[in-house]
Amino acid sequence: MIPPIDRWGPFADDLSYAERLARLRSLRAITHLCAGPRGDRLATELHRAEHDASRLPCALAALDALAALDRRQVLASFARLHRSA
Repeated sequence: MIPPIDRWGPFADDLSYAERLARLRSLRAITHLCAGPRGDRLATELHRAEHDASRLPCALAALDALAALDRRQVLASFARLHRSA
């Protein structure tokens, strides 16, 4: 189960399959760009979550395990990409 505070982006409730997939893929691409090989575990978990939603908590744990600077860059980039106009 994902705590309410962590229900954002691909971890949000009530997303369609297509929207969750798009958000997971964009977060994975951002992870590759911002963290490089340091984000490999997160990228792998995001890829697994594309096919199995029960992997979302594992992906969230991998995101939380990133070094502070990598995590901040990934989160800020995702937020900027998905910001409402």
